[in-house]
Amino acid sequence: MGQYNRGNRNSQQGRDRGSQHRDNRSPTKVEPLDPKVITEGGKILVETADALGRELNNIQPDREKLSTSQIRNIYGAVKKMQMKGGLDPHKLLMLKPKLAYAAKRHGKGVNMLKEILTRAIDTVEDDPANFDRFVDFFEAILAYHRAYGGSE
Repeated sequence: MGQYNRGNRNSQQGRDRGSQHRDNRSPTKVEPLDPKVITEGGKILVETADALGRELNNIQPDREKLSTSQIRNIYGAVKKMQMKGGLDPHKLLMLKPKLAYAAKRHGKGVNMLKEILTRAIDTVEDDPANFDRFVDFFEAILAYHRAYGGSE
């Protein structure tokens, strides 16, 4: 009977750990994205992407980190849109629920990316030039994340 009780305690602890893991997925505090990153691009785009790539790679604990493949899953949808003729406002807005779903499933890293990209999507509006800078920004985040040691 002692083993049975110990087994129950361990399974209860496992359930407790699972609930703690979910609780740790609360939104990560993200600095507001300067709209100039999307509307002007250039140096501010690169510097912001560099800082975000580094920050996304430094999330602790490791299980909450963002993997490069998680970024690529969403980036692929953006590149596909660009290759099929550029800005499609409806498809761009539909990235928001996709990001929200991924953030809920994967934790702090994806949630942080969701916060950043949601603000960037809002800045794009219906301007094709802003969309191109959004794609550049997203690509730069992916590149810097990988450069700073982001895992596949």
